[in-house]
Amino acid sequence: MKSWRRRTALSLLLLAGGVGVAFLAWRPGLDLQDGRHDRGRNAIWLAHGWLGGDQWFVRYNKTNEFARYRDQAKIRELADKLRRHHITDVFPHLCPAEPNGEIPAVDAAQVERFLDAFDGFRVFPWAGGPNGTAVRLQDQRWRTVFITRLRDLLIQHPRLAGVQLNIEPCSSGDQGFLELLDELRRVLPAGKLISVAAYPPPTRWHPFPDVHWDERYFREVARRSDQLAVMMYDAAQHIPKAYQQLMADWTGEVLAWSEGKDVLLGLPTYRDADVSWHDPKVENLTNALWGIHRGLLRRTVPAHYQGVAIYSDWETDESEWLYLREHFLNGK
Repeated sequence: MKSWRRRTALSLLLLAGGVGVAFLAWRPGLDLQDGRHDRGRNAIWLAHGWLGGDQWFVRYNKTNEFARYRDQAKIRELADKLRRHHITDVFPHLCPAEPNGEIPAVDAAQVERFLDAFDGFRVFPWAGGPNGTAVRLQDQRWRTVFITRLRDLLIQHPRLAGVQLNIEPCSSGDQGFLELLDELRRVLPAGKLISVAAYPPPTRWHPFPDVHWDERYFREVARRSDQLAVMMYDAAQHIPKAYQQLMADWTGEVLAWSEGKDVLLGLPTYRDADVSWHDPKVENLTNALWGIHRGLLRRTVPAHYQGVAIYSDWETDESEWLYLREHFLNGK
């Protein structure tokens, strides 16, 4: 009996050792510094203040931040910084919608100042909000008001490239969202684009269909869109290599499912450390880029891969900008 126990213990020890060695040897991600995956057409989500009307500053007790957003020099400074980091598409926050479908007010003069400084960029106001409260996808009246206000905004400021829709959560298979996209397309001014803050594919490591889209639904959304900025984070990952593997897998899947529409791969730079769905020590810029590099190297990179999208400008610090320059950008 003692001999059997010793053999069993030794077998378990060897098995554990083998698993440990295999884990150490596992390289799901890859660090690249030659800029090969930078197309020079990256994107970023921006704060509300860059376009928001006075009401927003008052409502959220941010009147002390007028100078930060309204000063022409500050706007040019932001534009120059983003150009240096090969960002061409920007998504200024314009959420949440009201329960009746109204969108937050903008300051018209500020929008034009912003567009002056961001000449050469594509500016997509980022609209939507929490599903079931600010957003009521199944309500035809809500959709009509929401779409009408977005159309009016694009008519009033024709230099805007289009709009980005961000509904959270939005379950795979939600027909109301598809109807919203169809109805928006019918009323958009000519030449204006629909960008979608899209959800990544399902994964056994995060089994929540309200924040993952299966292939069929992803393709349905893609057919109705011009651009998909995929939110490849908030997946409750706690092991860096596991997140790298997830990013590599998602990269291949969303490029294959996107119906040839432009794809931006979303990168997290935010710090939500006290929530169950995001660990910033794992879901961060470094691990995300390593996974994307590995995923892109598995295939011939398609023409509709546009680049990466950073969430968000107000969270990205100088060390992260430096890392992006050294580990992703072409020409630094």
